[in-house]
Amino acid sequence: MNRITTALLAALEALLVVAIGIGIAMVPLTVLWAAHFGLSVEWFVFWRAAADIWLLGNGVDLTVQLGPDVAAALGLAGADTPFLISVVPLGFAMLSVLMGVHTGRRAAETPHRWTGVGVAVGTYALLATLVTVSAVSQTVAPNQLQGVLLPALIYAAGVLVGAELGRRKTAGAVDAVDRVSLRIRSWYQRMPQTSRTIIEAALRGGTAAAAGVLIVSAVAVAALIAVNYATIIGLYEAVQAGVFGGATITLAQLALIPNLVIWAAAWFVGPGIALGVGTSVSPIGTVVGTLPGLPLFGALPQGTPAYGFLGLLVPVLIGFIVAVVTRQYLDRPGVPERTTLEHVLTGLGMGVVAGALLGVLAWWSAGAMGPGRLVEVGPDPLLVGALAAAEIGVAAALGMLAGRVRLPSGLSVKR
Repeated sequence: MNRITTALLAALEALLVVAIGIGIAMVPLTVLWAAHFGLSVEWFVFWRAAADIWLLGNGVDLTVQLGPDVAAALGLAGADTPFLISVVPLGFAMLSVLMGVHTGRRAAETPHRWTGVGVAVGTYALLATLVTVSAVSQTVAPNQLQGVLLPALIYAAGVLVGAELGRRKTAGAVDAVDRVSLRIRSWYQRMPQTSRTIIEAALRGGTAAAAGVLIVSAVAVAALIAVNYATIIGLYEAVQAGVFGGATITLAQLALIPNLVIWAAAWFVGPGIALGVGTSVSPIGTVVGTLPGLPLFGALPQGTPAYGFLGLLVPVLIGFIVAVVTRQYLDRPGVPERTTLEHVLTGLGMGVVAGALLGVLAWWSAGAMGPGRLVEVGPDPLLVGALAAAEIGVAAALGMLAGRVRLPSGLSVKR
């Protein structure tokens, strides 16, 4: 495959990723335009709405200025002045990253890997810029600078990961960028073996601990939705959005599922989340006022759950178990013995890594969802990161010390 063909295919793939992302919102909105409004409203209104949803899902803040009648109907303080919407429906961002990984893998299969990567990201940035410009209206205005940069950066992250994964599966000469990577690896290899062991174990264990908390959180969200299914259906009926409106609301909620999983992780860590200024959903109780009109919020725990404090054990137990497994891995034959201090530092390092990951995810999932008190929705990222680091770090340090107890052969970690 020559360079021009590689570039053309990369540009086409970037175009398809943008089209799919916008199309997820555009298809139900177009059906709503035809079936409910009878084609009487200008179609570009719905195009701008789909573009706004896609941009918001890629981290772009939206400034909203409602008309006097709509603001009065909402009955929220501050609805009559411009307000910000910045809660990112992470489903769109995840889709961009995953499809970017596929693009990067495809580019790595060609002799012109970096041509494919550069053209794909450049095309995506150009398309995101055009979408941002076309989405501006008197009611909703996306942040222009963010619209140019953030969607392309999110997609580029996936493309680069995919290109690196693809590169490892292909043989070929090492280019200049790979030589830079080799220099970094060479510098890392010159570090003392003890330091390298601590860093590697902390990165692996901390990432595994954060993933474990998120997995438990995902199960908890699914269970809450199942248990509160009747309440959610009742809220759907109260909204009275009709078939197509209900389908649109459902798609919006599906895009928010990753946010809910991260918010559940913040709940398990302890700080919980806010659904407006002065509100709290945490293990010690739920205090909320008027909520955004999403039926999925009917799954929120009510009052003071009896199992609240048990939930706080989740990150502690996960940190301990991951550390025990990590200790078994480090105690394999051929690896030098480590001191007690090194084991403790490894465990604390796991806590730092897990806390940093959960804190970044909490930051990415939070923001403003409307005017007035809805300017504060989601977890406090600093508090989530600090408490997660403390809980998982202390538990992991104890797990590293207790890891001399051998696991059953079926659970042992092999290289």
